[in-house]
Amino acid sequence: MEYTVQGLAKLAGVSTRALRYYDEIGILKPARINSSGYRIYGQAEIDRLQQIMLYRELDISLDNIKDLISSPAFDGVAALREHRERLLEKRSQLDALIANVEKTIAFAEGRIKMSDKEKFEGFKRKMIDDNEKKYGNEIREKYGDDVVDRSNKKVMGMTWEDYDKVTKLGEQVKEKLAEAFKTGDPAGESAQKAAELHKQWLTYYWDEYSKEAHAGIAQMYVDDERFRAYYDEKQPGTAEFFRDAILIYTGMKKK
Repeated sequence: MEYTVQGLAKLAGVSTRALRYYDEIGILKPARINSSGYRIYGQAEIDRLQQIMLYRELDISLDNIKDLISSPAFDGVAALREHRERLLEKRSQLDALIANVEKTIAFAEGRIKMSDKEKFEGFKRKMIDDNEKKYGNEIREKYGDDVVDRSNKKVMGMTWEDYDKVTKLGEQVKEKLAEAFKTGDPAGESAQKAAELHKQWLTYYWDEYSKEAHAGIAQMYVDDERFRAYYDEKQPGTAEFFRDAILIYTGMKKK
């Protein structure tokens, strides 16, 4: 069966504007243009749109989706299996949060007792699962399963006070780093303060702190494009600046 832009938009629950944009950037071209100038989409395009929507549901950018599904090695069936696994992971996270909310409601109504630790169990589990999904393979390869498992256990054991402190620390690191970057001096007071705050942040996740591991993490922020993109989002070059600041802080690089 074939569809116009309007028909496909209605079928898939997307806007006609989105479909025209997908055509414009080359991620989803129509099968043909009919004699009246309308875009016409066939089965192959419908299947491709499904893949795009599934990847978008997993928060993957359109540029990355285009690279994935345009690759000659792309396997539609294998991709669907991967989608299923990742959606199941996402459902598991949501189930944990829903269970946490239901338990909190019961606690608020006086039907059960609930410790402060239990109130944040779902959030901490989601944080661990998200980190494993994004960076698990690289971190485990670099530091080993035992180190990562102990770190995850430490996160799950956090009190509400710990969770609140580490969240605020993360914000302080970003704020101080942005301030330091403007100076252009990784050895300066602001940059070194950012490195010190980063060390404090790490100690909430690590059993033991070491300067070598801290320096290794800093280098990974530059080498791994996902970390680099995170730090360079507002100011390109921030990841390398932060790496240099941490290397100076740990004594791994001369001022």
